[in-house]
Amino acid sequence: MAGGYELLKSGGDGEVQSPKSYRTARRIAIGLVACLALVTLSFLHIHPPLSVDLGAQDNHDGDSVKACASPAPPAARPPAPINPWASLTIEQTVQIQKWLEEPAQALNLTRGAISKPSDNHIFLIEAYYPPKASVLRYFSSLSSSDIPEKYARVTIHHGSAPEPVIKDYLVGPLPIGSSTRMEHLTDIYHLDAIPHNARGFDTRDWTTPEIFEKMAAPLMEAYEELLGGTPQGTLITAGSGPFSFDGSFRRLWLSWRRSTPGFFLHPLNLYQYIDLSGTDPSQWDQLKIVYNHQVFNSPEAFMEAFHNGSLKRVPVIDPDTDLSYSTRKRIGAQRDLDHLPGPRSVSFAGLRFRVDHDLQYVSWMGWGLYLGFDRDMGLSLWDINFRGERIVYELKPQEALAQYAGNDPFQATTAWLDRYFGMGQSVRDMLPGYDCPHEAVYLPATTYSVNGLSTQQRAICIFEHDSGRPLSRHLGFEENEFGAVKGYELVIRSIATVGKFMITFDYIFHLDGTIEVRISASGYLQAGYYDNTQGQYGNRIWETSMGSLHDHVINYKVDLDVAGTANSLLKTTLSQESVTQPWFEEDWGDEVIQQVVTREYIDDENDALLKFPTNFQGGYAIVNQEETNKWGTSRGYAIHPGYSPIHNTVVGSKRLMKNANWARYNLAVSRRKETEPSSSSMWNFNLPGSPPVDFHKFFDGENITQEDLVAWVNLGMHHLPQSEDAPNTRTNTATSSFFLTPLNYFDHDVSIESTNAVLLKNPEKPGNPFTYDDYGVEPAHCLPEQPSPFEYHPAKMFDLDGRPAPASSIEDMRKASELYHRIKLEL
Repeated sequence: MAGGYELLKSGGDGEVQSPKSYRTARRIAIGLVACLALVTLSFLHIHPPLSVDLGAQDNHDGDSVKACASPAPPAARPPAPINPWASLTIEQTVQIQKWLEEPAQALNLTRGAISKPSDNHIFLIEAYYPPKASVLRYFSSLSSSDIPEKYARVTIHHGSAPEPVIKDYLVGPLPIGSSTRMEHLTDIYHLDAIPHNARGFDTRDWTTPEIFEKMAAPLMEAYEELLGGTPQGTLITAGSGPFSFDGSFRRLWLSWRRSTPGFFLHPLNLYQYIDLSGTDPSQWDQLKIVYNHQVFNSPEAFMEAFHNGSLKRVPVIDPDTDLSYSTRKRIGAQRDLDHLPGPRSVSFAGLRFRVDHDLQYVSWMGWGLYLGFDRDMGLSLWDINFRGERIVYELKPQEALAQYAGNDPFQATTAWLDRYFGMGQSVRDMLPGYDCPHEAVYLPATTYSVNGLSTQQRAICIFEHDSGRPLSRHLGFEENEFGAVKGYELVIRSIATVGKFMITFDYIFHLDGTIEVRISASGYLQAGYYDNTQGQYGNRIWETSMGSLHDHVINYKVDLDVAGTANSLLKTTLSQESVTQPWFEEDWGDEVIQQVVTREYIDDENDALLKFPTNFQGGYAIVNQEETNKWGTSRGYAIHPGYSPIHNTVVGSKRLMKNANWARYNLAVSRRKETEPSSSSMWNFNLPGSPPVDFHKFFDGENITQEDLVAWVNLGMHHLPQSEDAPNTRTNTATSSFFLTPLNYFDHDVSIESTNAVLLKNPEKPGNPFTYDDYGVEPAHCLPEQPSPFEYHPAKMFDLDGRPAPASSIEDMRKASELYHRIKLEL
């Protein structure tokens, strides 16, 4: 055949293969099989299958990959054998609880879980931070005689008093003994007592029978016909706040929602204004009802319009409507290569940060600090040292504001202050591999509630990671010019989910002495009911749902100690000037317009309520005028804006009249006082007209030159929601930050000390590669441990006697987590 091909015929054609050709073909086949077997064996030796334990290969030959070091952190060496800011242990808390319940204290207490509004009960027991002077004295001497005495802060709702009030107390010294006393804590507040109508978060606001009987029962027929369900079935409600102006009443608007996954995004067009004032639920009442922009002053008036046909109705959604847009279940086609797991961070040579789990002390690359944790705001950082010097005494979030807008009674009256609900109490275990890298180290936190104590084993995570960019680099050609320093960072993180929204609190430490403070938000919107009157207050995100315009502002206390506690506030301004010089060239004219810097010290507290300048032409720093660097410049730390450096948009709202004045500014600087430990309090939320902590009262004309100063710095965002915020807002855009960065504090960039760096040298011969010095720190290579299987557990619960308690039901977990955002009216 053409080309030398031969047509092979099957045996069916009658041709029989000769014995000689058969034997030849058989030998060839056996040879091919043998060769294939040898190749396969060689391949298996060089490339063992994934199921083989490569760590065990060490015994076979010297070229095998060894197992990596354990991912456990090495032990830290705290500067003192105690943590002055440590939380109370469960045993200490129980001891205090029992001491308070003794008849000798005459407090007539009822355990919170069974108490009524008219009873006295303990709302909170937690550690009270010692005075700064006492701590510094102890750290200086490390003498056991100088250890600061430990006290607890105790909050009691005195519901049985002739005039019910709430009071905070100091109990100590601890442990409980003959010298332990209880005294009224008033010097940190601008009020002697808290009105009972401003009381702490209380599920009895919706679980007492009177709520259902007075608020829901009269409207049952209307719920079913107008909203397509009932409170016992497919409806739930939510409450807006604040609940009071000055403590003379306790009232809130209820907004109804469909009880479906992601119910936050399913608002309905019915609102009820209810009165929960006083301690007698039989006196609680319903004051107003709003439906489809129609206002009724009683349930009777509303139901009359419902029955006589005068009520202007809106269509009820088809019960078969697909509501899954509000769930987190994955939809859409799988993206290319997304079936593969993404990259993960591994410290091949072992973790490079140290942790003392008991004292909650962390150190890394010259940094060292203690951790604290409380019910109100969660994670805080203390005594932050760098290269042997204290930079920050206290770094702690103070308050989180969210103020909404809308053309309905719910959104227009909402101005949350989340400290009230307990951002620390709202911390839950983090998701390993998602909230933090697989090799992160976790620390626990325990908080108190009226029902008992809960411990989150993964409340805090710590990890080092490569930022993916060098911290510094230069391409040069002179000797010792060309090189880079790796941009490693240490991250300390905690996540609080208050009702519907999650805030990630990050503290990021850099090799050059910079601290980055960052928040990132995700979670569900507080959606409003959409109609054609709502357009200027947000964006439509579903058929009858809108994302309502709102601001988030989070305040931080930054107690910087720059080369000591005597510090000043430096203001730097950039402007332009026109100058002439005799050496200017005639062809360009005799004038140059250029930048000029102006420096001035702010001496009066009243002038230290600050906003960043337009175009960020300048800034603010805390400096020590009495301490200079090698070049004669005052050592300082700048407060540098990062992402989204905003302050609150609205000024003058009655719901934020005096209780969040800190939110009006980008930052403020005041003289540090033990009587002004925080810019807010849990009680401020419900007392905007007469807050226990009035921030503006901190600023009373005192001199702030070379004094111990505190900076109050704001983060946040102006949130105009969009359709991409459903189902959840994304952390990449919902983020804000500021930096505490050296300003002439050092004589040079100290990150040059890092040996995780490279220095390149010119090749001796053109065309040859550059030689380099990596300071002996070569990339490590080993077989990392397999990540643990994903698992997630609820908190460990303890009763008020410190005994392990049964695990909470999902419904109880929801009540503790979703708070006033999901109110299930119960018979």
